[in-house]
Amino acid sequence: MPRRHVMTMLAITLAATELAAQGPVPAPVIPSAEDQIGAAVFPLPASQRAGAAVLGYGKDGKLVPLRVGTNDMICLASPPAEKDLHVSCYHGSMEPFMARGRSLRAAGITVLAKVDSVRFKEVKEGTIKMPQGPAMLYQLFGGSYDPVKKEIVGARALYVAYIPGATAASTGLPDRPVGSAPWIMFPGTPKAHIMFTPTM
Repeated sequence: MPRRHVMTMLAITLAATELAAQGPVPAPVIPSAEDQIGAAVFPLPASQRAGAAVLGYGKDGKLVPLRVGTNDMICLASPPAEKDLHVSCYHGSMEPFMARGRSLRAAGITVLAKVDSVRFKEVKEGTIKMPQGPAMLYQLFGGSYDPVKKEIVGARALYVAYIPGATAASTGLPDRPVGSAPWIMFPGTPKAHIMFTPTM
């Protein structure tokens, strides 16, 4: 057997041995419902946090309602299987579009372009109802949640306003980033939205 084949087989064997030595990958830790809710609503302005509905994760790792809302906002807890914190909140008028995305990903369609292709088609057919006006989304990425202080520290913020079908021409916004100015992403599509720099 050629030396290079021997070395390749040795490398594969060593890698397999190392993985076996590590043992099975532990199941992700599911935070308490209280902690999931506390982190999930944090991207929102303080005045909207108490009334937001929250979707989070049960002991089996599946997405479940954690709290019924009393305002128009819906928040998603950070997926426990993901290494980095990621929480988001959006206006309830976007829920049909968002929920359809979750169902498609749960069905195994994980490529965003394919998910959007299905959703855009269903919006056109009238299966998915989109908001008639702007709808906000607030997100925080990274950092960590302090359950005692009930705050997230060290995270990056992203704020967008969905305006389905909006374009650069209809809004006067550029269709790509220009410094710190707002700009429109996915123009002309159901998920057209204005991107905002959090330091504004």
